Amino acid sequence: MDGTSPDLAFLPLGGTGEIGMNLNLYRCAGQWLAVDCGIGFGSAENPEAEIMLPDPGFIAARRDALLGLVITHAHEDHVGAVPWLWRELRCPVYATPFTAAVLNRKLGEAGLLGEVKLTVVPPGGRFALGPFALQFLRVAHSIPEAQALVIRTPFGTILHTGDWKLDPSPLIGPPTDEAAFAALGSEGVLAMICDSTNAMVEGHSGSEADVRRTLAALVRDLPGRVAVTCFASNVARVESVALAARAAGRTVAVAGRSLRNIEAAARECGYLKTLPPFLSEDAANEVPDERLVLLVSGSQGEPRSALSRIAADTHPRLALGEGDTVVFSSRVIPGNERAIGTVQDNLVRRGVRLMTDSDHMVHVSGHPARDELRKLYRLVKPRFSVPVHGEWRHLAAHAGLAQELGIRPILLEDGEMLGLVPGEPEVIDSAPVGRLVLDGSRLVPLQGSVMAARRRMLGNGAVIGSLAVDRAGRILGEPQVSAPGLLEEGDPEVAELGDSFAAALGDLPAELRRDDGALAEAARAALRRVLGRRYGKRPLVDVHLLRV
Repeated sequence: MDGTSPDLAFLPLGGTGEIGMNLNLYRCAGQWLAVDCGIGFGSAENPEAEIMLPDPGFIAARRDALLGLVITHAHEDHVGAVPWLWRELRCPVYATPFTAAVLNRKLGEAGLLGEVKLTVVPPGGRFALGPFALQFLRVAHSIPEAQALVIRTPFGTILHTGDWKLDPSPLIGPPTDEAAFAALGSEGVLAMICDSTNAMVEGHSGSEADVRRTLAALVRDLPGRVAVTCFASNVARVESVALAARAAGRTVAVAGRSLRNIEAAARECGYLKTLPPFLSEDAANEVPDERLVLLVSGSQGEPRSALSRIAADTHPRLALGEGDTVVFSSRVIPGNERAIGTVQDNLVRRGVRLMTDSDHMVHVSGHPARDELRKLYRLVKPRFSVPVHGEWRHLAAHAGLAQELGIRPILLEDGEMLGLVPGEPEVIDSAPVGRLVLDGSRLVPLQGSVMAARRRMLGNGAVIGSLAVDRAGRILGEPQVSAPGLLEEGDPEVAELGDSFAAALGDLPAELRRDDGALAEAARAALRRVLGRRYGKRPLVDVHLLRV
C-alpha cells in the first residue's frame, strides 16, 4: 500500500459518509499529508458515546512518512481531535492565526503547548511539504479564516475545499476569493474534494448580513432579558448580537466556557476590536433586565451547557423567566432534536418566549447550497468530483449535481483509497477505519469491550452477584445480588433473585467450586440463566468471588 512508485492518492479516514470527525490523507510518491483532524458527536445510534474521534491507527503506523497536518479552519469537527490524537501522529501542524489561537488553548489544556510544532500560515499563504506545494484560498464560512487548500503535486493539482460558502457579506473576513478559484480553474484541476453538507438544499445558503439586520430589529423591540444562543465559533454572529445589543442600549454578558474561549481567541487576532469586553456571568446580575443581552452557549441542548442549566433553573448565577426571550440563532444538528426540545420545553415552562430559525431570519448555514456548488464547479472546472463531508444521501446528491455539470463524480466512504494517477481514478486499496470514544480523559474503541458493556448496561441494566467460598469450595453465608438499571433498590425481587442465584450455585459440582476461574465463570453462567428465565433479558452480568 505504501510503495514509492510515482502516484497520487486520496484516503479519508473520517468525514466521508458522515458529518464530523474529518481526517483526510493524501499520498504522493510514498509520502503523506493529513488535512484536518476533528471530532464528532454521539447520536441515537451511539447513545453511549458523547464525543467520538476517527481512529488514526493507519497513518500513525506510517508517521515517519507523514510530513504534516494542515487545518483548514477552527471548527471542532476539523480541529477538535488534535489534542487527543497528536501523540499518535507526532507531525508538524499548520494553521492560520485564528485557528492557531483556538488550537493553542486546546493544546495548553492537554499539556502539549510546548511539544507540538505549530506553524502559523497567513490566510491565502503558500508553503511546501515534500512533494506537496500547498496554498490556502480564502473562503467564507461561519468562522474566521476558513481556507480551502490547493494541493499541487508533480502528478496533478487537487482542490480540497474544506467548509465554505459564497456569501457576499460575511461581515468578518473577506468573501470567498472567487477570482483565485477561477485562476486555479484556468491552471487546471485534476480533482475537487468538496463539502457536501447542503448538497440537497436548492438555492443559496443566505448571508450573515441578513441575520445581522434581523437581530438588530428583534432585540430593539423585546422587553425583559434577551438571551441569544448560537454556535460559539461564529464570531460574525457574536459580533451581530453585540451590535444589536449596543443599538438597543443593552450590555452583553457571556455565559459559557466555549464562548469565552472563542471571544479570547478572536480578540487576540484583532476581531471584535470595536466592541468592549463582554461582561462575566457574575457582572450580568448587576445590569437591569431591560438593559441586558446574554450570549449563551448550548444551542444544541448540551446537558452541561449554560443554556441547559438556565432552562432547568440549576445555573448558579443566571436565571430567565416570565417576560424574557431566548433567540436560537442556530440550526438543529441532526440527532440533537430531543435534547434541544427538552431545553426549549423547560424554557417555555418558565414563561420564556422562544424565537428560532423556523419563524425568524436568525440563522444562515455556513455551507454551500446547490447554486453555490454549481458556481464553484464552473469556476474550478475539475476533471473529477469527490464529495466528502456528508452522509451518504448528501454525497449522492452532490455526485448527481456534478454529473449534471459534465464532471465525473467518484463516491467514496471512509477507508477507501482513491488512486488519482497513474491511470483513471479508481479505488485501489482500503485502510482499516474505526471510531474512538472520548471517555473522560481517555480514548476507548467504539466497538471495544468497554463500549459494548456500556451499550448492554444502557439497554438491559447490569447484575452483579457476590459470593464467598472457603478453600474446600463450600459457599459461606448467603450470596448477594445487586441489579442497577434492572431492578429498583429495595425491590423484593432482588432478594428473590439472590435466592435463585444461591440455589443455582448449590447445584455446581464440588470440584468446580475449588477453582476460582472455573467457579466464577460457572457462577456467571448460572446467574445469566436465572435472569433469562425470570425476565427474558440479557443484562451485563458479573460475579465477585471472595475466597476465604
